[in-house]
Amino acid sequence: MVDAKLGAAQKNFLHISRAHDHEPRCYFSPNEGLNRYCISKLYNLNKLSRYVVAKSELAGAGTPDASYSLSEVKLSLKVRGVCFYAVTAMAAISLIGFMIVAHPFVLLFDRYRRKAQHFVAKLWAAATVAPFFKIEYEGLENLPSHDAPAVYVSNHQSFLDIYTLLTLGRSFKFISKTAIFLFPIIGWAMSMMGTIPLKRMDSRSQLECLKRCMDLIGNGASVFFFPEGTRSKDGKLGDFKKGAFSVAAKTRVPIVPITLIGTGGIMPAGMEGVVNSGSVKVIIHKPIKENDPEILRQIARNTILDTLKLRC
Repeated sequence: MVDAKLGAAQKNFLHISRAHDHEPRCYFSPNEGLNRYCISKLYNLNKLSRYVVAKSELAGAGTPDASYSLSEVKLSLKVRGVCFYAVTAMAAISLIGFMIVAHPFVLLFDRYRRKAQHFVAKLWAAATVAPFFKIEYEGLENLPSHDAPAVYVSNHQSFLDIYTLLTLGRSFKFISKTAIFLFPIIGWAMSMMGTIPLKRMDSRSQLECLKRCMDLIGNGASVFFFPEGTRSKDGKLGDFKKGAFSVAAKTRVPIVPITLIGTGGIMPAGMEGVVNSGSVKVIIHKPIKENDPEILRQIARNTILDTLKLRC
């Protein structure tokens, strides 16, 4: 039975060989197995299948604008990533001295807003992003004045969101993981700017963070929240947590929603070593004032969600 099947296979190979007399022949021998031509063909087919599998696994990762295959993550994009971090490091080293010198005066005369420190941070962010992408602003007239406290909220897609928001030049206080404060220079700058530390999954730290936000607002400063809590992995807007809206309702200051478009395509979440080309749009919406935190949450989320659906 086996011999019969082997004979049929040999006839098939022979038939193919006769039909293409001027091409290399593929045959099977019981003693030698497949000839070199067949082995080469099978090897190339295997390489192609592995490429297709790799591409299918990577496609759709990150944001809708950022689907990558192994061949598409080019060396040039990684080089741009290295250059980005080199530029941001050099800018930070160059400017940290101004923060250090100004800090005693800031604590004496502007303890809560810290406008001088935020101005230096704006220079740092603008110098970092300028060589890599352009930022377009829409709705700047909706920004409250520098001295008017408010709670700012935004969607969160990328590590670049912080850089982008700092270029607005508003002295709002971000909330950051405590581990980031341990980094030299960046951590020092965050402390001097009055960034609010938070231990995730620690209810006491979360309560202290909200109390700190209300204290800052009571003293004329503004605070900034990413109400999703973390960066979006697929570009879709996540649920909004209630903290920011509770703070706004209790302190009776407006919520200022901001929609960020494009940061996820330039540096997708989970791909912080790559910097793609592109542009970013910052859309500042009209301030919202309500006494009910749930109504505030719904209006702010729907405002940002509708804008993302319309513009993306």
